[in-house]
Parts: sequence; structure tokens; C-alpha cells
Amino acid sequence: MHSTKPCFILQMKNVTLMLDCGLDMNSLLYFMPNRSTSLQSRKTDHEHFEIGSLNSLNQEKISSEVVCTDGKYFIEGVPEFLKPSLAMFDMSEIDVILVSNYHTMLALPYITEHTDFKGKIFATEPTKQTGQDLMIELVEYVNRGSCDKMATFWKEQDIQDKLPQPLCSAYKPKLWSQLYTKKDVEHCISKIQVVGFNDSLDIFGSVKVMPCSAGYCIGSCNWLIKTSFEKISYVSSSSTLTTHPCPMEHSSLNGSDAMIMSALTQTPHVNPDSMIGEFCTNVAYTLKQGGNVLVPVYPAGVTYDLFECLSAHLECCSMSGVPMFMIGPVADSSLAYSNIYAEWLSSSKQSKMYLPEEPFPHGELIKNGRLKHYKAIHGEFSEDYRTPCVVFTGHPSLRFGDVIHFIDLWGNSPQNTIIFTVPDFPYMDALAPYQPLRMKAFSCPIDTSLNFIQANKLINELKPKHLVVSSGYISSNANREAGIIPSSFSNIIPYNTGDVIKIPVKSMFEKIYVDQSLTEAAMPREIQPGMAVVMVTGNLKVMNNQYTLEAPDDESVTKKRRKHICGVVNAHQLVENLQKQGVTDLKVEETDRGHIVHLLADDSLIQIENKSTHIICDGNDELRIKIKDALLSCLSTF
Repeated sequence: MHSTKPCFILQMKNVTLMLDCGLDMNSLLYFMPNRSTSLQSRKTDHEHFEIGSLNSLNQEKISSEVVCTDGKYFIEGVPEFLKPSLAMFDMSEIDVILVSNYHTMLALPYITEHTDFKGKIFATEPTKQTGQDLMIELVEYVNRGSCDKMATFWKEQDIQDKLPQPLCSAYKPKLWSQLYTKKDVEHCISKIQVVGFNDSLDIFGSVKVMPCSAGYCIGSCNWLIKTSFEKISYVSSSSTLTTHPCPMEHSSLNGSDAMIMSALTQTPHVNPDSMIGEFCTNVAYTLKQGGNVLVPVYPAGVTYDLFECLSAHLECCSMSGVPMFMIGPVADSSLAYSNIYAEWLSSSKQSKMYLPEEPFPHGELIKNGRLKHYKAIHGEFSEDYRTPCVVFTGHPSLRFGDVIHFIDLWGNSPQNTIIFTVPDFPYMDALAPYQPLRMKAFSCPIDTSLNFIQANKLINELKPKHLVVSSGYISSNANREAGIIPSSFSNIIPYNTGDVIKIPVKSMFEKIYVDQSLTEAAMPREIQPGMAVVMVTGNLKVMNNQYTLEAPDDESVTKKRRKHICGVVNAHQLVENLQKQGVTDLKVEETDRGHIVHLLADDSLIQIENKSTHIICDGNDELRIKIKDALLSCLSTF
């Protein structure tokens, strides 16, 4: 699991939550650029790799998959991605997926469309829309590529071990997958339920979850997960800097029993403001020399800030006439939606709506022709293209997308410049398959998420009892700039990818609602100053994981000897009992923990485990009674 592309599974009070489902795209750097058909004629010559000990058939296979260019080795095939390790957990047992921001949801279609997941998904409106844009862009870019063959032979362990670096040390390539389809994206997005900041959402009556603004990007949030007596906070991709999103709200996270913290900055020793200044300076210098500037970006987030800062800087340099082009399959959608999400923006951006002005200046830049956007390099862009210019396009990995065209077009001139602002991919690794390259390259990584100093300060303010963080984030000394440092009030629980850890948060109490007639009849007796007790007799009703103490039907009920239920539920006996009740459309599924009985016609299920039985049944009281009677018939009483 990449530290900034998290995916956690949290089990709490018989509810199973997935926290984010990020897509690790570092696997892309092992592949050759997947040029579109129209760019194949410009493809760089390269050598095919050979392993002397292989027979001719296997040698032919490896030669078609592994190529060498400028002394570096790459895979030639359809680009693949490292999705979360879905085989580690039964996806049908996940009740809810909580999404923090649009960068941490890109693996979602793998889960919703290719597993047995049937739960709910919660995300804010901007996260849902922008996440869809990013997914569609990925699909479009990959589909444009001319290479359609899957490279699989090199992944065999005995073959991979014989390959040169970095291929021989690639992380679990057999887990890499092709990208999902556009149809997968559409079905996946339709299943997301939109929530607002501070909306309290009830999960089966056991747990409540609430999104709180994270300040990282438009619609980004942290999640508060709580019961009546326990509280766990999930902090992912957060920012305390003043940028365009709604600022971080962390008072709700104060005093958590446990805090799970992930997705801290990838550039802990770099100041985002200085990087934006350096970016603008490099762009202006290149333009003054008559060169062009290429900026590989995502179509959202920091890109909006780059438009704002760069346009102002060029105006100060008397270069406001230099055109800026944004090119990508969702460029128009991204720019349009950013200016209608006023309630999700900072107060300074919101105030412009009442002037009236658009929150982001790129709306005005588009109107006056300084910024133009296109879906592709063909058509209108070919007519409007003029130099010198600044082009913002994708993909930041440089393995697919329109960015390849501009590297081929401008790469042989040292007057031109490519500037990397996305920190997800090391820029020298991204450029490796294009070498030798004469255009200048600058790295100005801009990451506004929490650095270690800010994270340590936040931890000191919120004072969680337990802190769950990646082992790679923990400082080996007391240097607050180098990592998370231990504190007197927080027990640090480190984890690595694939670890199963137990967070020591114990449920000691349950909240019980007492019927008004019982409270009115109660006569508490004070046993010491400030403490009184009372004996109450009633019937305990449990429904939707809510406990209610009701008054007995009559006085005789209290005098009867109460029956106690014991025994183990047998799944097959339960099915027979349900069939006797008239419930016939049944399916029994065996799991690692027991059995799941699916009531297909009623879209309900009964999950039978060693120490617990869970019933998921939406609002059908008649069916609830039939299930109750069938279960009781499986048990003994005394």
C-alpha cells in the first residue's frame, strides 16, 4: 500500500468499514510510454532484452515484453496498476466504504464491479464528481494507446529474478491489473451516496460516522467514527495551509480513543509556497527565451492554484499575451465544476460569489482568451495553437496521454522546459524512457498535505489515546521534522502493508433507552452524596442494534420465571425452519467464519459466526418475526 494511496479495513462494533481505496500508480513507471496510434511513427528505437539460458520460445516471449532504451529497461505492454490486495478480505463483509478525497478513491471500481461488495459508499459531492473525472481521464488515456498486448511472461518469479534492475525488484507484479472500463466507472459512481460536512450517518444503529473538512482539496474530509462511548478518528490527506478548499476542521476529532493517520506529505522538506514561486519563475524565464513550457498535471486540485499564480506572475512580467492551454478528456468538466462548488471553498473564495465574481480566476482567464481548454490535441487546438505557450496536460506519469505528444514535439530543443509539480512520480524516473532529451526539466513538487511538524502539532492538540501510523512515518530520534515523535499521552501503534493490528479500544458500556413509564415510576435511593440507585424490571428490546428497556405487559409477567436461551445456530436447520415459515428463496454461502444465509427474494441476509449472528433486513417487520422464530427454533431454552 502506497503511503499516500491508503486503504484500511476497520472492524468496530460488528460493523466493517473500508477507509479509502487508493490506487497505486507507481507500477506505471516500469512501462514504456503507451503512445496513441497517431504518434507511433515517432516512437523511439530500442533494443529487446535477451536471457541466454532460455529456450527459443521463451526467449521470444521475453524479447517481446522487455526492452532497453538509453541503458534502462522497461516493460512493453498495456500499462498496469497496483490495486489494494482484495484477496486479503471477503469484500461481501464490508458494510461501508468511507472516501476521504478524489485521489484516494481511484481503485473503487475494482471493488464495486469485480467483487461481492454490496455495502454503501459515502463521499462528498466534489469528491464524487472529481473522482469520476480522474477515472474517466485514466480510462480515456489508456484506451488511446496503440499497445493492446498484456505483458505477463516477465512476471514469472524465475524469469523476473533474471531481469536487470529495476524490473527484478518490482513489487508483486502478479498483483498488477489492467485498468477498469468506462462502464465500470459509470456503475461505480452511481452507487456513491453524497454527504455533506458534519452530516451524522447511522450505520446499522451500531456506529455513527461523520465527515469533517480536511482542507486538502475541494470536498476532502476526515472521518469521525464513534459509538455512544468510543471514538476513532481517521485523518487522511489533510492540510492546515490557507489555500482554496474549505479549511481543516479538527475540533470534532479532539480526544479520540484512537486516531488513524495516513497520507502525509511526500515532500516533507519542501515549502509549497516557495515551489509555486519557483514554478512561476521557471515558466517566465523559458517564455522570455522564446521556449515553450509543458506542465504534466491532474485536471484538478493544485492545478487551479497554478493557473491563478502563474497568470498573475506573467501579467507582472508583461507577458499576459502568452496563451495557456489545458488539454485533457475532462478539462472542460473540471474547470466548470470548480467554480460552482462555492460552499466547499475557503471563505475568501466564497465571498467572491456575492460580488458577484467567480471564485477562481480561471473563469475570467477563459473569458478573455488567456486560458483555453480542449479535450484532445486534434481539432480546435490545432487551429488555436501558437508559440510560445504553456501547456497543462496529463498524465503526470508520462506513460500515456497528450503529454507524450508534446515531449516528442518539444523534447529536442533546449529552449523548451518541462516542469513537474505533481509529487507522485520521481521526475527522473518519469523521463527515463524518453532519454536522451534536450529540453530542460525542473522539479517543483507541490504537496499541501501535512508535513511532520504540522502532524506532530496536530497530534499534540488533539491528544488521541492511541495513534495508528505507518512505521515509515515514525522518527528514529526526537526530530519533529523527520517523522512522528512519541508523546506522553498517545500510544503509537505502527503498521506495515498487510498487517492486521488490534487497536486497544474496548467497548465497556452500551446505551439503553428506558421507557418513560419506567422512569416515572422509579424511586431512586441515594446511597452516597451525588449517587443514587434504583431497581428497574422490564423487557429489554433489541432492534437495529438499539437497546430499549420497556415496561412489562402486566404485573404477572414479572413474576414468571424468565427463560434463558442457549445453543449454537445450525445454518441448515435455520434454512429448514425458514422454509417452514414460507421463506423459500434461500441460498447458503460458506465463509471462513461460518455461514451466510441469503434471503434472495427479500434482499436480506443472516450472517452466522462462531460467537455472533447478524441479521440485515430492511424494514420488513413480518419477515423479521419469521427470522426471529426460525432462529429461536434452532436454540434451546432453560
